[in-house]
Amino acid sequence: MEHGSADNESASTFSFTDEDHTLANALRFSLNQDPRVAFCGYSIPHPSQPRVNIRVQTTGVPANEVLKDSCQDLLMICQHSRHTFSLAVEGFRNEQVRKAMDIEQ
Repeated sequence: MEHGSADNESASTFSFTDEDHTLANALRFSLNQDPRVAFCGYSIPHPSQPRVNIRVQTTGVPANEVLKDSCQDLLMICQHSRHTFSLAVEGFRNEQVRKAMDIEQ
């Protein structure tokens, strides 16, 4: 859901249902790293409602485009983190097997 001016696409508020600080803070951080973003912030209208509003104001680029790019960036960061973690776990397990084999000999 998007709220914004019909004649100014560079400022919009996006409402995410069933989300909380976890996604909102990560998106806020990612958006604020983008040089096209002039302002970004989020609010939770009421603690009992699972909804987050994210306000994005850009330097002229449509806000929905910048938001989509930030979501893609977060997806890539999560995939990289998951891959790195999986490699670390695999390396740890291999090391444990090697140590167990050294002890048996």
